[in-house]
Amino acid sequence: MEIRALANADRAWVERLVVERWGAAGVVGRGRVWNPAELPGFAAFEDGRCVGLVTYELEGEACEVVTLDALEEGRGIGTALLRSVEEMAREAGCTRVQLLTTNNNLRALALYQKRGYRLVALVPGAIDEERRLKPSIPEFDSAGLPIRDELHLELLLT
Repeated sequence: MEIRALANADRAWVERLVVERWGAAGVVGRGRVWNPAELPGFAAFEDGRCVGLVTYELEGEACEVVTLDALEEGRGIGTALLRSVEEMAREAGCTRVQLLTTNNNLRALALYQKRGYRLVALVPGAIDEERRLKPSIPEFDSAGLPIRDELHLELLLT
């Protein structure tokens, strides 16, 4: 697997991938909207095809992971992409990497905790509020779990 930083030439396919995986070009969290195709990130490739994507935003001493998509789960793609972001964040002088997920995203929550991320906040009802910014967020996932709360996690870079 080859991981490389995103370039300007990647923006169109990144937007297509984000729309396919996230339902729209914009993603919401922390009460705001991001356009991942405009953000820095890393992509993982195998045999010339994209198998994973991560986008992030640097803000002060924090690096916010905005999107993380492993197109083939269980192969270490998400871990490798997170590692790339963590290394970049250290080099940029960040003291932490932060991210969020929703109450129903149990696989992501497990991945993040295995990588050393700690739960630092629960925002009850945050997704209910963020539907005002992105009405396409479903009320329930495919397993019937309600999608309503935001979980904030972080990894301290010490």
